Amino acid sequence: MSTTKASKYYPAEDDTQPKKTRKTLHPTKYRESLKPGTVLILLAGRFRGKRVILLKQLAGGALLVTGPFKVNGVPLRRVNHRYVLSTSTVVDIEGVDSKVIEKVSEEGYFTKGKESKAKGEEAFFKQGEKPEKKQVDSSRAEDQKAVDKALLASIKKVDNLSHYLGSSFSLRKGQQPHAMVF
Repeated sequence: MSTTKASKYYPAEDDTQPKKTRKTLHPTKYRESLKPGTVLILLAGRFRGKRVILLKQLAGGALLVTGPFKVNGVPLRRVNHRYVLSTSTVVDIEGVDSKVIEKVSEEGYFTKGKESKAKGEEAFFKQGEKPEKKQVDSSRAEDQKAVDKALLASIKKVDNLSHYLGSSFSLRKGQQPHAMVF
């Protein structure tokens, strides 16, 4: 028998307790092959199979990459380092303006201009209409051109590098990426 008496008061609803996590945040450990200027192959996303140039390692496991846009249509974008294959090809990125790369790598650069979708009457009446074409921000287009200009100059110095970057990567039956040397 218990010596303590049961409480007369019970809360109407249970208080929610935050779930205790035992995980700790560890700093991202990048592969040694992921150095600025390395040509990478994207494995997932809209541009999967495209070859891109690594510009900078960002916080949280992200990489800042570009196509260049004029060569293969891949703009400046962030990519998780888990979804890339690194190659042994390296492009000289000395001429790229460091101020532009710092501006692009800031928090919020890629999330600017994204509004939440309109809900309610407006969305209901716009269902049958074709969606408006997205306009690229002029400052982002200028940043892309500034980065591409320097990269294109160094790409032209190497034979067939622009064709290599423009071609897409794919596997055929029996090919194993872990056994390949790029």
